[in-house]
Amino acid sequence: MTQYDLVIRNGQTVTDKEQIKQDVGIKDGKIVTLGDIAEQGTREIDADGLLILPGGIDAHCHIEQKSSSGIMTADDFYSGSVSAAFGGTTTILPFAAQHRGQSLRQVVDEYMACAEPKAVIDYGFHLIISDASDDIIGQELPAMIEDGITSFKIYMTYDDLKLDDYEILNVLAAARREQAMVMIHAENHDVIRWITEKLLDQGCGAPRYHAIAHAQIAEKEATHRAIALAELLDTPMLVVHVSSEAALNEIRRAQERGLKIYGETCPQYLFLTIDDLDKDGMDGAMFCCSPPPRDKQSQEAIWSGLIDGSFTVFSSDHAPYRYDSSGKLSAGAEPTFDKIANGVPGIEIRMPLLFSAGVTQGRMDIHRFVEVTATNAAKTYGLYPKKGTIAVGSDADLGLWDPEKQVEIKADDLHDNMDYSPYEGMIATGWPITVISRGRIVVEENELKVERGSGQYLKRERPEAAKPLEKLVKEMNPETNFNAKFI
Repeated sequence: MTQYDLVIRNGQTVTDKEQIKQDVGIKDGKIVTLGDIAEQGTREIDADGLLILPGGIDAHCHIEQKSSSGIMTADDFYSGSVSAAFGGTTTILPFAAQHRGQSLRQVVDEYMACAEPKAVIDYGFHLIISDASDDIIGQELPAMIEDGITSFKIYMTYDDLKLDDYEILNVLAAARREQAMVMIHAENHDVIRWITEKLLDQGCGAPRYHAIAHAQIAEKEATHRAIALAELLDTPMLVVHVSSEAALNEIRRAQERGLKIYGETCPQYLFLTIDDLDKDGMDGAMFCCSPPPRDKQSQEAIWSGLIDGSFTVFSSDHAPYRYDSSGKLSAGAEPTFDKIANGVPGIEIRMPLLFSAGVTQGRMDIHRFVEVTATNAAKTYGLYPKKGTIAVGSDADLGLWDPEKQVEIKADDLHDNMDYSPYEGMIATGWPITVISRGRIVVEENELKVERGSGQYLKRERPEAAKPLEKLVKEMNPETNFNAKFI
């Protein structure tokens, strides 16, 4: 009997640290050998001329999720996971979103029931916490973390989701005790509300005004305040979907001071700008997300943050709402900007567009690409080294990339359930042609090769970034004179 279920030969394996021409031997879903392999596998792949990369991890996506305003995303766990796989992603971490009044256990059970029969690649969940009551934070959240959901997201904006500073402190204290990772949507709610009211009073309701209402200063102030709250409790925090240079600079300053502050950015902030919201008629609605795409200066700043290490992860923030009455235009044919469903799709193009504009065009090296699309997400969210790398003992999650293949982005060719792509017509040079999850060939020759429901749920460890309480400094900011034992 052969030692290997699959052998991949003649390719260049790439991790965040090295690139080596070697064979990859896979058995029972794991990488068991790296190097020259003499023995034949049950299945062989010749990867000559291809790059063998760790399967991508998309650590921020909204799949089969009802928004706080009651609108369901266009993708369920089948279409969403299929689309992710065709773009080189082998693990997704979408959100199990709690609406006020719901128990966290109820929420997770409902999302699990959606994902288990449909997902074609591996998945875990982050929680979204909108109800920070004592029972939720003191009892249910620790139980969820113990069960392997070791990260959660909170909001500083949206009427039905936002937590006030007192509630955020309670959540941060719980995260520190339980060694969990807090993700935060940082925008100043009242600034946005005030500007929105003034714009609407003047009859300025077109999609382009969404970007005006969600002003950079609202993101900057909230990012600064979120960091200050995290500093008070010395709790790790990741600021999600950073769009502006001002917010990025707040993160950089915190990192320079040694705070455990991490950042994430997304394709819309590298490849779209505020001008995209100013399309004819309602077409700008297709580009409305929060925070919105900014100007060219911020776009270049976001690129620099992704390249220089200020950002830890690059996620899609895939929030698919169709351009019709089920999604973007659910409030009517010509809704004001504050009634447009917030979010853009991007789960399939996340890695190819970054590879093309980053690696192919020489803006970032291949190792940094692997870091921000796979390895760092695995480390940040408790999946490393099971996921996010190419090593003996790791899951055989791999993408075989043709670095010269050119693909024009067309909504009709993508595998999500969307009727448009904000990246329509862009050319990507570099594309995954074979995608492997736990040794299973998921995508080959532009065809799906696995059944729905064949993905597995991932129970995650405490994140690498969150250290045990006893290893943290006993005293927090000396000005507070507040001893860590009290939290």
